[in-house]
Amino acid sequence: MDEHFNFFLKKFSPAFDRREVPGSSIARYERKLPEQLLEYWREYGWSGYAEGLFWVVNPQEYEGVLESWLAGTEFSRRENYYVIARSAFGKLYVWGEKSGWCLTISSHAARYSSRVSKFSGDKLNFGVSVFFSFVRPDHNDLDGLFKSAVEKFGPLKHDEMYGFVPALALGGAMELRNLQKVKTIEHLEFLSQLSPLQDWGFPEF
Repeated sequence: MDEHFNFFLKKFSPAFDRREVPGSSIARYERKLPEQLLEYWREYGWSGYAEGLFWVVNPQEYEGVLESWLAGTEFSRRENYYVIARSAFGKLYVWGEKSGWCLTISSHAARYSSRVSKFSGDKLNFGVSVFFSFVRPDHNDLDGLFKSAVEKFGPLKHDEMYGFVPALALGGAMELRNLQKVKTIEHLEFLSQLSPLQDWGFPEF
C-alpha cells in the first residue's frame, strides 16, 4: 500500500460492498487509465467507503451517463473521459485519458467544475495517487445530509445513490424529506435529460 492510498483509507475506512475487478476489465482499460489505478482495482476492487459516502466505480457502467452529460459541451470531443469514482449523491469524478483528473460533475445541480492537473503526460500514475490523497469526506457530503440519509434509508449498495425527488431542476428542494434511495445509473441518466450541464464558474482544486 502506498502512502497516498493509506492516507485515503484513514479518511474513508472501512471499505464495504467490494466487487472484485475481472481481468477483462483490467484489459479493457490498459493504456487508457493509469496502471496505478488498475493496481488499486486489483488490490481493493470496486468498493464503497465511509458507509457509502464515496465509491470507486467501474467506468464502463458510466459510459452512457457520461456521454449524455458531456453532449454539447466543450469536453464532448476533446479526449476520452472515464468516471472513476462518485459520491453518495451522484458527484462524478471524471478522468481524462491524457489530462488526468480534469472534471467533477455535480449531477444534482447539473453543474461541473474543471481543473488543469499538474499530473498529466508521464505523471498520470502519480496523479492517481494524488487524487486519492486529495479527496475528502466533506467534498462528498451534500449540505450535511449524508448521515441523516443513512439513518433514514439505510446504507447504499454499489448501484444505488441518494437522489432528490422531485429533482432540483423540477423545483425540488435540497432537503432530507425530498431524498430517496434510487438506482444510480437510471437516476443520473434522468438528471442529464432535465438540464444542460453548466460550469460552476470556479475551478476544482
